[in-house]
Amino acid sequence: MDDEFAKLIRRMNPPRVVIDNDVCDHATVIQVIVANPQSKVDSVNRHGILLEVVQIVTDLTLAITKAYISSDGGYLMDVFYVTDIDGKKIGDTRTINYIQTTLETNAGFLNSMRSSVGVMPSKEHTSIELTGPDRPGLLSELSAVLTDLGCNVVDAEIWTHNARAAAVVHVTDQTSGCAIQDPKRLSNMKELLCNVLRDDSDLRTPKMSISSTGVIHTHRRLHQMLFADRDFERPESFKYKSSRPHVTVLDCSDRNYTAVIIRSTDRPRLLFDTICSLTDMQYVVYRGTVITGRMKAYQEYYIKHVDGFPISSEAERQRVIACLEAAIERRSSEGLELELYTEDRFGLLSDITRILRENGLCIRRAEISTKSGKAKDTFFVTDVSGNPVEPKIVDSIQLQMGQTVLEVKGNLHMPPKLPKDAPRSFFFGNFFKGPSFQYFKPVKSCSESAFSEKEIYG
Repeated sequence: MDDEFAKLIRRMNPPRVVIDNDVCDHATVIQVIVANPQSKVDSVNRHGILLEVVQIVTDLTLAITKAYISSDGGYLMDVFYVTDIDGKKIGDTRTINYIQTTLETNAGFLNSMRSSVGVMPSKEHTSIELTGPDRPGLLSELSAVLTDLGCNVVDAEIWTHNARAAAVVHVTDQTSGCAIQDPKRLSNMKELLCNVLRDDSDLRTPKMSISSTGVIHTHRRLHQMLFADRDFERPESFKYKSSRPHVTVLDCSDRNYTAVIIRSTDRPRLLFDTICSLTDMQYVVYRGTVITGRMKAYQEYYIKHVDGFPISSEAERQRVIACLEAAIERRSSEGLELELYTEDRFGLLSDITRILRENGLCIRRAEISTKSGKAKDTFFVTDVSGNPVEPKIVDSIQLQMGQTVLEVKGNLHMPPKLPKDAPRSFFFGNFFKGPSFQYFKPVKSCSESAFSEKEIYG
C-alpha cells in the first residue's frame, strides 16, 4: 500500500528537470526538483532518489564535476555540473532529451525501501552472482567450469576488495543462445561453482545465486554484494599509506545531522559509488556539496538514518568511515590495463584467463562484454605479489593472443603500489591508492570545510 501511495503522490507531483548549457562556461548544468510532501512515505520518497539521478547520469559516461544537494524543505533539489568523456559540455541534443525524459519519468519510481535501483527483467540470459575469498587462478577455474557446462559468457564484471571477490556474470546456453532455465542444470551449475569458490581456510561461506528472471544494475549490485560480505572489515595486519581516501564523520547535534566529509582522488563514478554506500547503509542525504578539480575530489554530506536520527555512537561512526572507504576503493585499479578485442566464440574467456594465469598474472579487476559477434574484454593485472608486470611477460602474452587482438593501455614501468606487509589479493585483488592529502587542512567542526572551491580550482 505504501508503494501505491508513493506512486500516487509521485504522479501528483512530477519532478521538474532543467538542463542549461549557458549558465556555466565549462559544464552543462542539470537541475532536478522533486516534490517531497510531508507524509508517511516521506522517507521512502527521499531515500534512493539521489542515487537514481546519479545513476542515470553516470550510466551515460558523463562526469559530475560539481553537485549541490538539498532536501531539507518540502522538496528535493539537486544541481549537477556535468561534462562528457572529453571534458566538454553535452552538445548532443538527443542525449539532453534522453536525460530530461528519463529523469522526469523515472525519478522516484525506480527505487523503494524494498526494491533495488535499476531492476531490468530479462529472459535472454541467466544471471550468476558470486561472492567469496579470492585466490590464484580462481577466475580461470570458474570460466573453465562454465565452459564445461555449456555456458557462454555474454558479459561480466568482477571486483575485489580486502581479499574478497564479487562477480556478476551473465551467461546463455551454448546451443540455444537463450537463458538457462532447466532446474536440474541450474542446480548442477550452482553445486560445481560453489565447489570452486569454497576455501577451507576462510571462515565465511561463499555466496552464490542464479536467476533467469531479471538482473539488477550491475555496479549497484556489486556494491551490495561486497557490502553484505563485509569487505569493509580490513585485516588487522593491513597497513595504510597516506594516499588512501580520507573520511571524516562529525557530530552536528546543534543541527540534528551527522556531517560526512570525504577527500580522495577524483575518478569516474566516484559520486555514484559514495551515494551507493550511503543508501545501502540506510542513510539519507539532506544536504551535500561535491567539488572536483586537479584530480582531487571533495564531498561533504549532512545525513540522517532513514529513521530520522543522526549517528549516535562511536561504533556506528567507525562503521560509516570503513564502509565509505571501501566503496571508494572497490572500483579503483592500479594494475596494468590490458584490452582485448576480437571475434567472440564459445570458451573465449576460459582460454584468455588460462593464458594470463599460466604467465603468472593475477587479474585484479575485469570487465567482459560481447556485442554483434565481437568480444571486448578489459583486465587489470599484476604479478602474484602485486608488483608491476614485466614487459617480457606482456610480449609473451601478445605472441599467444596476437598483437592486433591485445592492446596494452597501462604503463609497463609503473612503480609497485602494494605495501609489502599488506595481505595479497589474488583473485582480482586490490591495491588501491590515491594522492597524498598532507596539504588538506584538518576539519574540526561541521561549519568548516577542508578546502575552498577556489583552492581546488586555483
